Amino acid sequence: MAMSNAKKQRRKLAREGRRNPEAGRSPFVSADMRTRKTKTKKDYMYRDKHKNHDFRQGNDGFFVSC
Repeated sequence: MAMSNAKKQRRKLAREGRRNPEAGRSPFVSADMRTRKTKTKKDYMYRDKHKNHDFRQGNDGFFVSC
């Protein structure tokens, strides 16, 4: 892959002993600052770890037969 002209200039500055502009970048450059607003389909599907155990409705997944 080809190298951009800006990257060539930055490397040349570093080779000559001058300051590299990449050193002045914020530490948040590599951080992902996006946040999700709503749950995804997968979040809704997998939000209950034990799907057969629905304690809110009194169904714990077990039945008794005599």
